[in-house]
Amino acid sequence: MNTSHPGNVGATARAMKVMGFDDLVLVRPRFADVLQQEETLAFASGATEVLERARVVDSLAEALDGVQFLVGTAMTPRDFGPPCSAPRPLFEGLAARAPRPSLGLVFGSERFGMSNEDVYRCHALVSIPTHPDYGSLNLAQAVQLLAYEWRQALGGFPVQARTKPPELADAQAVQGLLTHWQQALVDIGFLDPAAPKKLMPRLNQLVNRAGLQSEELHILRGIARAMQKAAAQDKSPC
Repeated sequence: MNTSHPGNVGATARAMKVMGFDDLVLVRPRFADVLQQEETLAFASGATEVLERARVVDSLAEALDGVQFLVGTAMTPRDFGPPCSAPRPLFEGLAARAPRPSLGLVFGSERFGMSNEDVYRCHALVSIPTHPDYGSLNLAQAVQLLAYEWRQALGGFPVQARTKPPELADAQAVQGLLTHWQQALVDIGFLDPAAPKKLMPRLNQLVNRAGLQSEELHILRGIARAMQKAAAQDKSPC
């Protein structure tokens, strides 16, 4: 409502897109061309389709088409009006309803928040829990937090895993590494082949516990080569 900063509009579009939402309605923004301004597009960071779908209207009433449950954002408690709660319990309750109502979130202007008249139109209010000594949230930050909470109430998105799990080194390659390390340790004088004790079996157990990946094994082979090269240089005549 009455947003005055183009950057906030762009950042809001970005916040919505990453949570899978695209229905943005601006009520009496300060600049009529805010959706096309350079700052808006820069802060949208690629979420241009949200801006392209966005509507600009003159009143909150015009923005409510298709909205069945309207939630306002209010940091300051009101003496009169709809109940206020934290976002998570409210959204979880709405998501569990059958049928689930279509949700609309109303954000006030950056400077003045929501007017009492607009608050009274809402079915409920949410207040984002913040540190009691400092609760100042940028408009786009508030949109991001509430969009995240609503998406989580709807089931969320799966965490993107690696497309290909790392490849573990096979036992033959591990034994090749240990043979290489044994010779390198002899070359630098760390291992006495006449009295090896249990050094190599212990190293064998160590690498087995580590579960070396193939790339890691190659790194250790490279270290062994560097050790042998350094030992050879030390033994070479000046």
